[in-house]
Amino acid sequence: MSQNTAHVIVVGNEKGGSGKSTVSMHLIVSLLRGGLRVGTIDLDARQATLTRYIENRKTYAEKHGITLPMPEHYPLLPSGDQPRDEEILRGIIRDLQTRCDTIVIDTPGSDTYLSRAGHSFADTLITPLNDSFIDLDVLARVDPDTMQIKGYSHYAAMVFEVKKRRAVRDGGQIAWVVLRNRLSHLAARNKQDMERLVAELSDRLRFVHIQGLGERVIFRELFLTGLTLLDLNKDGVELEMNMSHVAAKQELRALLDAIGKAHAKLTGAA
Repeated sequence: MSQNTAHVIVVGNEKGGSGKSTVSMHLIVSLLRGGLRVGTIDLDARQATLTRYIENRKTYAEKHGITLPMPEHYPLLPSGDQPRDEEILRGIIRDLQTRCDTIVIDTPGSDTYLSRAGHSFADTLITPLNDSFIDLDVLARVDPDTMQIKGYSHYAAMVFEVKKRRAVRDGGQIAWVVLRNRLSHLAARNKQDMERLVAELSDRLRFVHIQGLGERVIFRELFLTGLTLLDLNKDGVELEMNMSHVAAKQELRALLDAIGKAHAKLTGAA
């Protein structure tokens, strides 16, 4: 993070259901509990999963008479007027940069002009990816007979474009991190092929790939309360933790640590 501006983290993937909002919210709370001032922008304001998550968090805190760390949040719904909407986004980012250490932007699971604009402001781009060939298809086309990469897909091409856009605008670089969610614990052939293909793509597309979050019921349950694993048994939040919760929390901490190390590796930071 530079001394003069907020570090912008964009969570993006053009496929829905990859866990973007879950990753976003846990990352946001981790930053808040680390003592940072966090601004958040929801560019998927039509579905508004992140916005509802934050609203649920406010409601839970008010209902239970407790204080929870909260970001300064802005949902942005596209109006169809691209120049105007992009200027509004730039204005929100400029405003948040005067007060925040970090800005987290959640993007829609589709290719929109606002999503592209949001991506172009990223210092760190985090792409959650379910561990399946359906999700891998947003990055690359794979030959089903040879299991070799035939070419890049739409989302990879979009990331190339916004990297150029960022470089032209201010000379900045985007550190790209791909995290694989819902990893299978079985040593199946498909899992081995996924590992090989993602590793090959990381070299070609210049991203760091890390292990993401498993498929756990707790993540779906927490949404309704607006809580994250990092809130449990803090600030008056009392919830009995079972072994699954403990395992999920360890998995989350490993993920957050890996994101930090991945960014340092990509940017050459100490």
